Order: sequence, then structure tokens, then C-alpha cells
Amino acid sequence: MFQKDFKLFSELGTKSTSRFVLDKKNWYPCLDDKTANTGFDFHYVYHTAWAARILKKTNPPLHTDISSYLYFSTMLSAFIPVDFYDFRPANVILTNLKTQSADICNLHFESNSIQSLSCMHVVEHIGLGRYGDPLDYDGDLKAFNELQRVLKPGGDLLFVVPVGKPKIMFNAHRIYSYNQIISYFNNLTLQEFSLIPDNGLETGIIEKASPELADRQNYGCGFFWFKKA
Repeated sequence: MFQKDFKLFSELGTKSTSRFVLDKKNWYPCLDDKTANTGFDFHYVYHTAWAARILKKTNPPLHTDISSYLYFSTMLSAFIPVDFYDFRPANVILTNLKTQSADICNLHFESNSIQSLSCMHVVEHIGLGRYGDPLDYDGDLKAFNELQRVLKPGGDLLFVVPVGKPKIMFNAHRIYSYNQIISYFNNLTLQEFSLIPDNGLETGIIEKASPELADRQNYGCGFFWFKKA
């Protein structure tokens, strides 16, 4: 099919060949994109959209993100100044965006210092070595403690992890139960819980989802909005 399309396209372009070089040596076959609908990773599309909508409401003067999907911070920085930190710093150059390195298990921020904070689809990886971080079975617990420590009283934390039956899919990620996350953030108050279930392509975001529904998932995506008293 690819070669047939190339031959036909070449014939269509015979009167305009001066505009571009069209040659077999420049072939770049893309063979899997003829789909009825545009495919997307619903965990990442929906959790960043959820977070952006909350930040539109809270409208902080500065937002700090720890290692979330880089596209989120780059887009958000068009509207809200963002400080982005990652174990592997990203060399992105944009106005209103600062990118630096940080270890989520030992954050360099002062306690009670950050008003608006996010850490989304990150903590499930900590300590598994996937991204070059040290192996640490309880690395995620250290990350939970650090996120709570640096959040300012009255501040907001947007937190996202896979939810369902608790397990470690080594060395990719952990999956948490709803109650595990609530217990790990015992110093914070839950403002909102939303969910992308296993069939998220059909449902979209389920707002005010029940803990029972979250725990029935195999690889759901839990959105937690916490506030520090």
C-alpha cells in the first residue's frame, strides 16, 4: 500500500515537482496512523487537563511541579509562572518557566514554603531504578513525606498515581489502593478525588469517584486534590 501511494502521489505532483524533492531515498514510512479516531494516552491527557482546570480556579502567583509530564508545565507557564524540578533536569527554555534538578526523597525546599504544588504520575516510580534513581523499596514513602513537609499551610497539592489492587510492576511502577494514598497523606485534607478507570477511553474523567470503584481497577488513574490545614 505504501509503495502504491507513493507512485500515485508522485504522479499527482508531476506539475509541481519544483516545490519539493520527492525521492525514494527520503522515504519515511508511517504505516500505523490510518485510524478512524485519534489515539491518545488517556492517563496523561486527562490528568493534565484535570490539573489545569483546578489551577484555573486557584490561580496561584507561582506553581511548583515535581517531575510531572513536562508538557503540563510548559503549557501552564503560558498563564502561570512555573518552577519545574526533576531528578533528570529538562533543558527547556521558555518565559515564565524555570527548570532545575531535585530529589523528591530529599527536597531542598524549606518546610511549609510552597503554596501550589503538583506531583503527577511520578511517585509510583520512585525507588524502582527505572529513571536512574537509587533502588529503594520505600522511596515512595519518603516522597510522600517530603511533599507534605514542603507544602505551606493552606496550600494545594495536586497528586496523581495509578490506582487499583496494590502491587509493584517492577521496574515500571507501583499501583496503590485509594486508602493507601489517603493514609500516606495523613497530614492533608482531601478536597477532590476523580478517576480515570480502566475503560477511560469510554468514560473520560469520573468526578467524585468512590474508593470502591478505584480499588476495582487494574490500572486506573487516581486524581487527588489535597489541601494542608
